[in-house]
Amino acid sequence: MTGPLGIVAGGGHLPRRLIEHCRSQGRGTFVVAIEGNTEPSTVEGVEHLWVKLGQTKRAMDALRTAGVAELVLIGPVKRPSLSELRPDGYTLKALTKLKFNSLGDDGLLGALVKALEQEGFVVRGVDELMGDLLAFKGPYGRLLPDAQAEADIARGVAVLQAMGAADVGQATVIQDGMVLGVEAIEGTDALLERCGPLQRNGLGGVLVKLSKPGQERRADLPTVGVRTVEGAAAAGLRGIAIEAGHTLVVDTDAVARAADRAGLFLIGIERPA
Repeated sequence: MTGPLGIVAGGGHLPRRLIEHCRSQGRGTFVVAIEGNTEPSTVEGVEHLWVKLGQTKRAMDALRTAGVAELVLIGPVKRPSLSELRPDGYTLKALTKLKFNSLGDDGLLGALVKALEQEGFVVRGVDELMGDLLAFKGPYGRLLPDAQAEADIARGVAVLQAMGAADVGQATVIQDGMVLGVEAIEGTDALLERCGPLQRNGLGGVLVKLSKPGQERRADLPTVGVRTVEGAAAAGLRGIAIEAGHTLVVDTDAVARAADRAGLFLIGIERPA
């Protein structure tokens, strides 16, 4: 599809990576940057609009004026409480219809994707444009999990499948079969900080990240990067397992080098049938 790509940018480095990818392909972009979430460096030198969460109508009008037909939602966005939002009329009507506080993150994002499609936009997953970001099966770096780590990974997968059915979290930390923590609204970095002091003596725990069953792939796929590896190392973990084909890896080579430096394994796994 021709025309500029619309990018609704959350936090982290991925939105900028997508902008640079579009530039390399000779395609323009228009970025909707979200106050309190998007890093200012993301929009340097590119056409953009800053909005507050809840200014949906303003964002859609700007995208249409820029000639955007295709959209990508990329990067984490801190979910506010309903009392923190200052929604415009369009957003308020949509939130009332959706029962905002009763939806998990994936349910809310799935509803957002449908709403954008009803407005005439084509919503793409970032993996459709940058397939090299998807995790592959097997190890990143030199290290592999041993038998105890494999058991912890299996335990983590079971925990996340149960959580995912309730649309809660994409990550958990397991040590010797014990659940040290599960990801909720705080995100993976905060989960790692919280779990570090909870570890028992012995071999370090394992971070497991998994997509939710039936997850909307065009928004909020699990993501790992160098920061994730560094956070796991600081927490005293000995490895990370991610779902192959359903996790975004920000800079594969840098992540593998970081894992080797930290003495951690990082491995792509398949979800059990």
